[in-house]
Amino acid sequence: MASIKLANAPCSWGALEFEDIGERQIGYRQMLDELVETGYTGTDLGDWGYMPTDPARLHAELSARHVAMVGAFVPVPLKNATAHADGIAEAVKIARLLAAVSEVSNSTRPPIIVLADENGTVPQRVQNAGHITPEMGLSNAEWHTFVAGAQAVARAVRDETGLRTAFHHHCAGYVETPAEIDRLLSLTDPALLGLVFDTGHYAFGAGSCEAVLPALEKYRERIWLVHFKDFQPDIARQVAENRWGYFEAIRHGIFCELGQGGIDFTGIVQWLKNTGYDGWVVVEQDILPGMGTPKESARRNREFLASMGI
Repeated sequence: MASIKLANAPCSWGALEFEDIGERQIGYRQMLDELVETGYTGTDLGDWGYMPTDPARLHAELSARHVAMVGAFVPVPLKNATAHADGIAEAVKIARLLAAVSEVSNSTRPPIIVLADENGTVPQRVQNAGHITPEMGLSNAEWHTFVAGAQAVARAVRDETGLRTAFHHHCAGYVETPAEIDRLLSLTDPALLGLVFDTGHYAFGAGSCEAVLPALEKYRERIWLVHFKDFQPDIARQVAENRWGYFEAIRHGIFCELGQGGIDFTGIVQWLKNTGYDGWVVVEQDILPGMGTPKESARRNREFLASMGI
């Protein structure tokens, strides 16, 4: 387990990729300081502009704290072919920043572009997160467009910067359910596009915490990055009863602190040991700006994992 390193991310401090979701964000310097103080050695970039976009400045901020850059979340509305060119340009722009910082830092684990759908923008998917039916999914033609866009992004990132791209399945977006993840992976080149496996989003999309561990085994050859996020089944039942949408579910704490939900992290850690996983594990406890106690939660999450030998 010594080869596994733990990171956290701006989303645990309420810096999410969605617009118009609430109060002022916690600044990146405070976030990085608290990340280090609570025991993590890596971070995600966060939204473009949240951290410095000049490589020298970003490297200075990270190196002063001995923090590695793990990756960057890049949402693209892949269903829309007309958005692919802009998505490619955005991903390459971000990848160039990450590659430059990684090169200066002589990182042994190059950062990854975390590609996703532009989640939270389709009302039907937002309102029905956790309860998606096949009728709400992509048509065959739309799948063709979606996959072509995802692979075009990954290919451009690889060719321009040498970095890898992995897809993040995510609630309130077009790849949420196990069936949708299966479809995406079956249609994409495993050498070109990996998978970011998020424990909390998988449980939400599958409607079951028990489904997480078998899914890790199922997708093991495609997983390039793991996100640790817990999922609270009691809140999930309230989501179903009250027909809350995705953002309302987050406000009510669907993604709780590690060990406070239903996901078997003991089993997951054992799986990581058994498979020899040597990538980053990013702890993400998605909250909206102004919610919760980010630093205290990050510390408790770190202590929970330390109790398991990580």
